[in-house]
Amino acid sequence: MTASTHARTSLDRARPAVPVNPDQQELLRRLSLSDESVAGAALGAMIGDPAGPSLDAPTLALARVAALIASDAALPSYQWAVDSALAAGASESDIVDVLIAVAPTVGLARAAAAAPDLALALGYDLESPAEQ
Repeated sequence: MTASTHARTSLDRARPAVPVNPDQQELLRRLSLSDESVAGAALGAMIGDPAGPSLDAPTLALARVAALIASDAALPSYQWAVDSALAAGASESDIVDVLIAVAPTVGLARAAAAAPDLALALGYDLESPAEQ
C-alpha cells in the first residue's frame, strides 16, 4: 500500500460520505495533473475574472491574505491583499482574525514573521505604543 493509498484509506474512514460535486471533483483532478488550461483559469480568477471562485468578494480577499501569510509574502503583496480586502468590505479586524485563524496551521514562527508586514499594510506603526 502506497502512502497516498494509505492516506486516502484513513481519510475514507475518518470522514462521512458527502455528496460530490462532479464539476469541483473534475477541477481538482485537472489541477492535480497540472492541466495548463485549468491553471490559467485559476490564475485568471486571481485578477478578477468573473468566472472565478464562487466565494463572495470579502471571503475571497481574506483567503488571499491567508495564502500570503502561509507563503512568506513580501510587504507589497500584503499591501495589495489588505487594500483589496478592505475595498471588498472586509474590516481591519477581519484581516487580523485571519492571521489568528491560520497561526495554528502555519505555525507561530510564520505568524509572528507575517505580523509586522500585515500591520504595516494595515497602516499600524508597531514602533509606537498603541493608543488607549
